[in-house]
Amino acid sequence: MNRLSLNTATTKYLTLAECIDVATRCGLEAIGPWRDRVQEVGTDKARHLIDAAGLRVSTLCRGGFLTARDTDAIDAALADNRLAIDEASTLGTHELVMVVGGLPSAFASMGLAHSDADDEDRDLVAARQRVADRLGDLVPYARERGVRLALEPMHPLFTADRGVLTTLGQSLDMAADHSPAEVGVVVDTYHVWWDPNLRESIARAGQEGRVSSYQVCDWILPLAANTLNSRGMMGDGYIDFPTITSWVRDTGYNGDIEVEIFNETIWAQPGQVTVNTMQERYRKLVEPYL
Repeated sequence: MNRLSLNTATTKYLTLAECIDVATRCGLEAIGPWRDRVQEVGTDKARHLIDAAGLRVSTLCRGGFLTARDTDAIDAALADNRLAIDEASTLGTHELVMVVGGLPSAFASMGLAHSDADDEDRDLVAARQRVADRLGDLVPYARERGVRLALEPMHPLFTADRGVLTTLGQSLDMAADHSPAEVGVVVDTYHVWWDPNLRESIARAGQEGRVSSYQVCDWILPLAANTLNSRGMMGDGYIDFPTITSWVRDTGYNGDIEVEIFNETIWAQPGQVTVNTMQERYRKLVEPYL
């Protein structure tokens, strides 16, 4: 249990203090906060609350959304990501999870600022190049603060609106322009379980020293009306956790394992129930294979 971390998205309706309380009462040693929960109390207070509970911060979620084309939007994205880097540094985590963003033509559906030109922009190759360019802008700032930018590939279901990087191999290719201490990758079972090259890509990530985080949750059916909220508790769906976990183990990764679930039914139940179930499934499906 010492490596199991509660990502605060799993208990979405709890405040940061409540997430910390349920994590410590259940004997966890780590927490992975989302920035909204940190910003509700302020970064310094968040650090104090986490430290006072004796927890460590596994990752901070999230930076990213780097695909904007217009100068003002690029500047805004860089400013927000620099703030996220500062927050990660203050919280004492070296890993900032990066959800790189989707196509400009999907900005309107995401509630993001957009122009008429954005609405017509479906150029996936160009969007990926802008991600690479923005990483180049951000890496020096993150390096100075001891923070690694952790690229999280998204399941292809989310290519249009959330992540133009869809495989671990593709994320590693983009990371290759930077040192392993500067840019890593997130192995999130929900997003990568389907990939026929997953074993080789996880091994490559280990050889390159780029595994920033291992996140676990399950792929369940039917998909929710809001597909973003279709994640399930480990064991409730179709992902082979023993196999994927053993591949991650074989890389030598010895960091925390975060449970990150977006699911309205799970959000509606008491946090204690969620974390207890999380621990039970972790003991059965993940821990024996680490």
